Amino acid sequence: MRSIKKIHKAAYAPIADLITYSPLPSRSLQQIDPFLFLNHHGPQHYKPRNNGLPFGPHPHRGMETVTFILDGDIMHKDSAGHESVITAGGVQYMTAGRGLIHAEVSSPAFKEKGGGMEILQLWLNLPSRLKMTEPNYIGLQKEAIPTITTDNGNVQINLISGEWEGKSGAFTSQIGVHLNTIYFKPGGRLTFTVPVSHNIFFYVIRGKLLVNGQTIEALHLTEFNNDDELMQLEAQSESIVLFGHAEPLNEPVVAQGPFVMNTEEEIHQAYEDYRRGKFGSWTN
Repeated sequence: MRSIKKIHKAAYAPIADLITYSPLPSRSLQQIDPFLFLNHHGPQHYKPRNNGLPFGPHPHRGMETVTFILDGDIMHKDSAGHESVITAGGVQYMTAGRGLIHAEVSSPAFKEKGGGMEILQLWLNLPSRLKMTEPNYIGLQKEAIPTITTDNGNVQINLISGEWEGKSGAFTSQIGVHLNTIYFKPGGRLTFTVPVSHNIFFYVIRGKLLVNGQTIEALHLTEFNNDDELMQLEAQSESIVLFGHAEPLNEPVVAQGPFVMNTEEEIHQAYEDYRRGKFGSWTN
């Protein structure tokens, strides 16, 4: 089995009144190439007539964001003209590329009525050849995400990108990233392989699992060595895992605020282009 290098506990890092756990980057781990950043918001309950999520208009360049809505909703709007409200079970996939401005806030209905909220956002790096690609956004509801059920119904694999047993995910990654959310009932078992050359991203959102013989609990990110293909998971309680794997890009990473580039000069250029309005215009 693939050996575990280190288990990293997510830091508690609230944003105003928003419960937030930050597994990556951390003091002990900067990235799992090409996986750069993960924020886990919630779970929490919002009262009626709330302010909702606080992520108003802000720019990005040089990376992609994948947002998983476990509970509640997100209203997306960007300077390329995309708009949507994605609800529980849905996923948003945004390629920032050469640059755009977007906002991620709660819908008017959620702010009026309140309710449960739990959302994760993962950042994926783009290689230098794709840093300035055309921005794009796709938001899909739960019903549009393909699934595979196995182990007599005890495990459900949601196919976000890449393939699983020949079945394609809902989104196409430009760099071949495989992404899944995996739901386990207690005792659910899953055995599969990952190419040794691929880096694994493995974050336990809820529950507790035996992972290649070692217990991993909720709010922990597992760092693996690249020494074997075999993965064996067994849920010790009802659990949810965010799982991904990909070939590393092996390129320099210079990240500052919302921009992820290869050099300091490119970061300075990103800020200059943003100031000059090259990321598109924003209208409320």
